[in-house]
Amino acid sequence: MTGRPAVLLVVCLLVTLEAAAFLGLGVAWIVDVLRGAASMPAASLFLAAFGVGVALLLLLAARGLWRGRRWARSPVIMWQILLVVLAIGWLGAEPTAWAVVVLVVAVLIGVGLLLPSAVAATARRQDPPA
Repeated sequence: MTGRPAVLLVVCLLVTLEAAAFLGLGVAWIVDVLRGAASMPAASLFLAAFGVGVALLLLLAARGLWRGRRWARSPVIMWQILLVVLAIGWLGAEPTAWAVVVLVVAVLIGVGLLLPSAVAATARRQDPPA
């Protein structure tokens, strides 16, 4: 696919940034368990697996978006909706810079994916089976 819109590049970079953050969280939970610092090791291992799984899904979706696959929009948009709800809850409980960052990034990705140029660039059907 040639001539990708700049907004798609920004969206893919932000989704990759989210994936890196979740991978980092997963690694941090694993390190806590290995150091014996986790008060609930089983829960920490579950959260680590969840964080790594989300990171992998986001990386696959970013790759799909970059390649123009329309299937990749759905998991990315769904994840952004969940992050917006989570960030609004954080802001209601205790306003922090992290909540604002999460909210801004999620809104930027969501809006970016809904722009006509990004939709057109990711509207390609799946490749036919070989």
